[in-house]
Amino acid sequence: MSFGQRGGYGNRGGFGRGSGSFNKPVEVGKEYNVSISDTSKRGEGIARIEGFVVFVPGTRQGQNVRIKVTQVSERFASGQVVQSSEPTATSTSQSTAKTTN
Repeated sequence: MSFGQRGGYGNRGGFGRGSGSFNKPVEVGKEYNVSISDTSKRGEGIARIEGFVVFVPGTRQGQNVRIKVTQVSERFASGQVVQSSEPTATSTSQSTAKTTN
């Protein structure tokens, strides 16, 4: 009797029902500081916020960026870079400034 209630996808709320029950730690329009941990097959950077995947075009693995979430779906989100805090760009500009002084 309990077989119908076991595992599977039933605990996720089904199609269109309970979509708010799955905890999505991101919201459209909000900004987050993330680290790009991987690259997708399409070349987009992948960040994770509390395990939730966020695709960020124009980034690469190892970057730390501030993103703004542009879209949230059931299984992933998309975002765009608001500010890049890539250490290599900063150190390069600082070393250039030091050599010109």
